[in-house]
Amino acid sequence: MSFRKDFLWGGACAANQFEGGWNIGGKGISVPDLCTNGTKTQPKCITVQLDSGKFYPSHEAVDFYHRYKEDIALFAEMGFKVFRTSINWTRIYPTGMESIPNEEGLAFYENVFKECKKYGIEPLVTLSHYEMPYALVEKYNGWAGEEVIALFERYCYTVFERYQYLVKYWLTFNEINGGVTPLGTTLSLSTVKGYNGPVAEIEISSQLRFEALHHQLIASAKVVAYAHKHYPDFQMGDMNVFLTAYPLTCDPRDVLATQKHNNLINWFCSDVQIRGEYPTYMERYFREQNIRLNISESDKEILKKGTVDFYTCSYYMSSCITIHQNKETVEGNLAGGVKNPYLEASDWGWQIDPEGLRYTLNEIYERYGIPIMVVENGLGAKDEKDEDGRIHDSYRIDYLRKHIEAMREAVEDGVDLMGYTPWGCIDLVSASTGEMAKRYGFIYVNKFDDGTGDFSRERKDSFYWYRQVIESNGEDLEYREGK
Repeated sequence: MSFRKDFLWGGACAANQFEGGWNIGGKGISVPDLCTNGTKTQPKCITVQLDSGKFYPSHEAVDFYHRYKEDIALFAEMGFKVFRTSINWTRIYPTGMESIPNEEGLAFYENVFKECKKYGIEPLVTLSHYEMPYALVEKYNGWAGEEVIALFERYCYTVFERYQYLVKYWLTFNEINGGVTPLGTTLSLSTVKGYNGPVAEIEISSQLRFEALHHQLIASAKVVAYAHKHYPDFQMGDMNVFLTAYPLTCDPRDVLATQKHNNLINWFCSDVQIRGEYPTYMERYFREQNIRLNISESDKEILKKGTVDFYTCSYYMSSCITIHQNKETVEGNLAGGVKNPYLEASDWGWQIDPEGLRYTLNEIYERYGIPIMVVENGLGAKDEKDEDGRIHDSYRIDYLRKHIEAMREAVEDGVDLMGYTPWGCIDLVSASTGEMAKRYGFIYVNKFDDGTGDFSRERKDSFYWYRQVIESNGEDLEYREGK
C-alpha cells in the first residue's frame, strides 16, 4: 500500500530557532531570546536579562525573517506540499499583555503564508512553540499563572481572524507533554521566574509542574473549541513528543515500569486532548506524588468540548526502561533513557530506531483512530563540506529513508497517515543544546556557533534526494550519489 495521493510532504521549523530578527518589527523578548548557546557537553543556559558577555543564538538564528522568500522558494523547489512553522507570540503581542496587536508582526506572517500559497504550499502553524513572552514569566511565572490562559486566547483569536483564509492546519502547543520533563520546564512551561542557569536543571515541584500543564491543556481546549465554532474549515491538531520506550528485560517489573513511563510521558496529554478528559491512571500518580489539581466542573466541560481533529508527534529515537541499577544510559529528545544494545546512536547519543516509528504509529492509531502526522523526525549531525565544496550527507538520507520505509509499513498496517514534515528542513539553532553544529536541514546555512557566517544557503545531497521522494510520493527512496 502506498501513501495517500494527497499526502502532505514537507518540512518543519520553529520561529525561535530559525527566524532571527529578535528585536525588530516591534517584537518583544521571548524566553528563547534569553537562552545562551551550548554544546553537547556544555549545557545552554537561560539568563534573567541580557548579558553582553554571552551569545544568544536566537537573536539572528539563520535570518529567515529577512530571507523567507529565498527559503520558501527552496522549499518549493523540493516540492513541499506543506511547511510547518510557528508564530512567535511576542511578534504579535510583545509582552503578551497588550490590548492591540503589533501590525508589523501580523503583516510579516501574512507575507510568509502568502509566499507559501504562491507555490501551493499549505502552512501548518504551531501557535506556541517554546515562545513564551518573557514578560509573562516575570509577572506570572509562565504557565504557572492561570491568567496566561486568557492572554493566550487573545493571541490565538487574533491570528485566527487574520489568517483564516491562509492557514487551514493548526497545532496548539509544540510537544505539550514535554512539560513533564526537566528540559520542558524551561522550553514548554516557562516556569523560570528569577532563574539563571542551565535550562534542564531548574527544579520545580510536581504540584507546580502539573498546575502549569493543566493551564496549557485548558488553553488548548478553549482555542480548539473556539476555532471549531468560528472557523469550521480549520483542522486543529495536538503535538506530542513521542519518547518510545521498551522494557530492557522481560522482568515483569520492567514491563510495568515501561507502562508507567508511557502513560505519563506519551499518553497523558494526548488522552486529554483527544478523549477530552483526564485518564484514570493519572489519579494514582497524582495521589502518590501528593499532587492536588483544582479541576472544576467547568474545566471538565472545556476539555470535553475542545478535542482535536488530528494527532501529530515528533519522533527521533527510542530508549529502554528498567528497574535494575547501573545500566548505561543514552541521550534523547527532551529526555533520554537506558541504552538499547540493538541500536546505534547519533553523534549526540540519540538511538536510531526506524522500526520504532512503525511500532509507535500503530500504537497511536489503535488508541485514537484519528489521522496522524509525523511533524518532526530527523538526524542532527555534523555536516562537513567535502573537497568539492558540497555537503554529501548520505547518513541523513539513510536515516530518513529508513523512517519513511517504516511509515509506509505502518500505512500497510492500516494507519491513517496524512503527512510528514522532517525537522528542520533548513539548518537552524538546536532547541536542546542551542548550537548550529547540530544540523538537521536539507539546506546548509553558512552560520556558525561563534556567530560568524554570511547566512548563504546551499543545497545538500539530501535536498535532491528528498525532492525525488516527494516527486514519487514516497516510492523512490534510492539514493543516487552525485545527483
